[in-house]
Parts: sequence; structure tokens; C-alpha cells
Amino acid sequence: MHAVAKDTCWEARISLGFRLDAGRSMLSERSHQGPLRIQRPFYPEGPGVCHVYLLHPPGGVVCSDRLDIHIHVDERAHGLLTTPGAGKFYRSTARRCARQHQHLRLERSASLEWLPQENIFYEGTRCELLTRVDLQRGSRFIGWEINCLGRPASGETFRKGRLRQRFELWRDGTPLWLERNLFDESAVLNAAWGLQGQPVAATLVCTPADRPLVDSVRNGIHAGADGLFAATLADDVLVCRYLGRNGQAARACLTAAWQCLRPAVLGRPASPPRIWNT
Repeated sequence: MHAVAKDTCWEARISLGFRLDAGRSMLSERSHQGPLRIQRPFYPEGPGVCHVYLLHPPGGVVCSDRLDIHIHVDERAHGLLTTPGAGKFYRSTARRCARQHQHLRLERSASLEWLPQENIFYEGTRCELLTRVDLQRGSRFIGWEINCLGRPASGETFRKGRLRQRFELWRDGTPLWLERNLFDESAVLNAAWGLQGQPVAATLVCTPADRPLVDSVRNGIHAGADGLFAATLADDVLVCRYLGRNGQAARACLTAAWQCLRPAVLGRPASPPRIWNT
């Protein structure tokens, strides 16, 4: 069932902090307001990496909802964040815009993996999605964003709606990679220079990276018959892109890229969160 506009909105905020204490990456800060929560931290690969599952109990974003997520990783700490399921942005009968902002801040020699499951934007969504990553010298980051416009499996396209999306990486106050997209009823959805009629667009960014790592990803990742995959290097930022028709296929493709990148960038074998198997 589609959600409709409502008179009130959810305003939710969560702030999480990670720090290293005696070789253990700990969740040292946790505060929240409104319907954003986390499960208890997990350590499936030992004390060096803290796995956290970010929860949004209402199950979806509607109309003029406001969600703000702040993550801070202290020096030499390592956090991995994901979600237990897809994020859902429902249609609105109003012209008000929902907003989800995510600010990820890493101190020197800190590591963060930002791996949420896909976002599903229902037809009629009006939404602003911003992810900003602030890095310091020596910090390491792997993160992705998987956006599904409409629900192709249910026969729903994105003929109406508006999604304004930004994904930014900064280091020491200098921009490394800035992406800004506007998805609406314009030509971008079907044009050869846009989404080419494909409803799923996904991006993975990784830093630091070099040319041999790009070649390794290009040679090892295949998007399948229904998808397109590309990897490019901008200075020391590796950008992987997927374009296709299926959110699960996009996540599988980016997961394979993450499994290739993690040992080289973070010095650890891939350890997929258990929630991905449920």
C-alpha cells in the first residue's frame, strides 16, 4: 500500500561515535532523537572492527520527514555500518520534500565502511538525499549508495516524482569527489547520457586507491547480462558505478567490488554482515 501525505512529520536524528581503546574499536558515543536507532554493536571479525546496524523503525520516509545521521570515527578506530533492509521513500500527495542527510566524519588514520542496503523511491516521491564524507590525512573509506527509482518488479516506474541526490567526499576541507543528480520527469531517466531507461543506479567510492586496484576491480567484477558496471580513478578516489534493473543485482555487484577492495585498502578480508543473509 502506498503511503500518503500526513499533517505531521517525523524529525529524527542520530549521532554515533567510534574510538579505539586498547585495540578495540568501541561505540563511544550514541545519542538519538525520534525514530532512529541502532542494534547493539557486533564483532564478527574480532575487536578491531565494530559492526553497527542502523534502524528506522517506522519503515519508510514520507512527505516532509527529516532524518539526520551523524557518524564520527576517531583516530585509528574502524566502524562498519549497514541497515537490516531497504530504505523506502513513499509517494506524497503534497509538494513538500522529505530529506535524509548523512554526515560521516573520519579523523586521521580512521576507517569507515558505509554499506546501507538499497533505497527504494516510490513513484511520486519528493526527496532530498545528501551524503557528505569528511576525511583527514590517512583516513580510509569505502561506501556506497544504491538507488532504485520505482518498483519494476511490481510494474511501477518513476514517471512522477523528484529526487535530488548528492554524494560528496572531502579531505582536509578540500573536495575530492562531488556528485549531484536530479532525477525527475525530465529526459534524464531515458536519455543515453542519463539512466538509459534503467531504474537502478548505484555508486561505490573508495579511497585511497591506485591504478592497479582499478584494474583488479575491472577484471574481477561482472554486472551480468542486464547491467552495466564501470570503475574509474580520480586522483586517489576509485568510483564504481552500476546501472541496471534490479536492486539485488546492484547490491551483489557492489558487494563483489567491496570484497575485492577491502583487503587492499583496509588490510582485512571481506566479512559480510550477517544481516545481509536474512
